[in-house]
Amino acid sequence: MKRFTAWRRRPWAGYAVVLAALAAIGVIYAGFQPKPDHAQAANTAQAANDLQNGKQLFEKNCASCHGLNGEGTKDAKGNAMAPSLIGVGAASVDFQVSTGRMPAMNPGAQMPRKDPIPAFDVNIKTDYAEPEKREAALKQKAQAEKNLRDLNAYIQSLGGGPEVPSAEAVDPEKGDAALGGKLFRTNCAQCHSFVGSGGALTGGKYAPPLDTSDVTPTQIYEAMLTGPQAMPVFNDTTLTPEDKRAIIAYIVQTREEPNPGGNGLGRIGPVSEGLVGWLVGLGLLVLAAAWITAKKPKKLKKS
Repeated sequence: MKRFTAWRRRPWAGYAVVLAALAAIGVIYAGFQPKPDHAQAANTAQAANDLQNGKQLFEKNCASCHGLNGEGTKDAKGNAMAPSLIGVGAASVDFQVSTGRMPAMNPGAQMPRKDPIPAFDVNIKTDYAEPEKREAALKQKAQAEKNLRDLNAYIQSLGGGPEVPSAEAVDPEKGDAALGGKLFRTNCAQCHSFVGSGGALTGGKYAPPLDTSDVTPTQIYEAMLTGPQAMPVFNDTTLTPEDKRAIIAYIVQTREEPNPGGNGLGRIGPVSEGLVGWLVGLGLLVLAAAWITAKKPKKLKKS
């Protein structure tokens, strides 16, 4: 006891006690600290790699027009050549690239739909009979899908914006086609026609057709959400996600409806049907009547 008391009175005893207390606290804290989440760390590293890949794809395929940082470019007179991509969101990029409208090779009044470039061609043919070709095509398709996701994620990281809708949000099976028909006729038919066959606009622009299978539900949703080119933006305040899904359901259902009477004549209603009936049907009747009542030529007399 006397030895402990003598030790405690030494000048450095207080520092020793403090160091011992700190060491004990450190040991206790380490014992209760949760183990590091290796899966989360791996996901973070993978996300960083994906963003880097998206940045490289952007610099290779997009930066020449939109700028190295997506800030857009202007000509010598200060007129915009390519818009800024900061804040446009992944949905806009996914729509433009997956439909082949971007990269734009020959800019004009409106960018036409075309096959995407190979790096983003998710519609590549994969139903080859030869196993080697099929496997190679599947690998190319998977890489194109990853490239598109990475590019979308990179643009999203520049400033946010509308994201790519989920599979559930664009599922036509979960949409109200009857409601979608009403909404489509109110908001879309003026440009795309009543059945989505498209139509001409001013200034060389046009509303593209929606009645083909290559226009996917995701692309329809993204177009409503982002308003590409001449199309207005239908945000979630104007058309709710349920409304958008209903419109998609109507478009998909309209594609699948047969034409029991033969040629649908654009399926735009009785106007075209009446016009064809008048010009073709009545015209044939007039020709038939003229042929029946025509005078037959007299037989040549024998010399």
